[in-house]
Amino acid sequence: MATAPLFSAAGEKLGDATLGEAIFDQAVREDLVHQAIERELANRRQGTHDVKSRSEVRGGGRKPYRQKGTGRARQGSIRAPHYRHGGIVHGPTPRGYHKDMPQKMRRAAFRSALSAKARDGGIRVLEALDVAAISTKQFAAWLGRLEPGAKTVVVLSARDQNTALSARNIPNVRVIVLPGLSTMTVVWADTLIFTRDAVSKIEELYSA
Repeated sequence: MATAPLFSAAGEKLGDATLGEAIFDQAVREDLVHQAIERELANRRQGTHDVKSRSEVRGGGRKPYRQKGTGRARQGSIRAPHYRHGGIVHGPTPRGYHKDMPQKMRRAAFRSALSAKARDGGIRVLEALDVAAISTKQFAAWLGRLEPGAKTVVVLSARDQNTALSARNIPNVRVIVLPGLSTMTVVWADTLIFTRDAVSKIEELYSA
């Protein structure tokens, strides 16, 4: 049975919260987690890199000097690759890096990452979250009472403007609204802070 420290909205420890076995107490498949992270990183790439070949570089339409009689090697264009400002050989061209991964594998990787985080003590659960006013200083002080790691992700079931604006200037702190939590974000974070509603929602979304 997976458990995590339970805190009140004020940051006081209330005990332990039970986490659903279907999400937070599964066998850890490192191979699937690795594959899911590779897929996410690949799908972020735009693939717009490009260099100019000798046919695209400006100039070089005239033969630089006559074919014979100069004692030099024959040349057809000053935009050949061996010339300065010439075209690039075998350089990158626009391409797609998109990778696919079956939904069942993606979800298994996500559950594996959460299960590993739960076993390592990297999950906190909030009875409720009440950020009454936008204040980075107050939010940082409240966050410190939860004893988070260096990199923290606050996971909410619904958008909360005060929380998002209060946390956005704190280094290595992210606020994620479900279902926006990804396997890579789970692995990146040292500590995941879930509200009770977020735990219920994630169990509802990813149990199958």
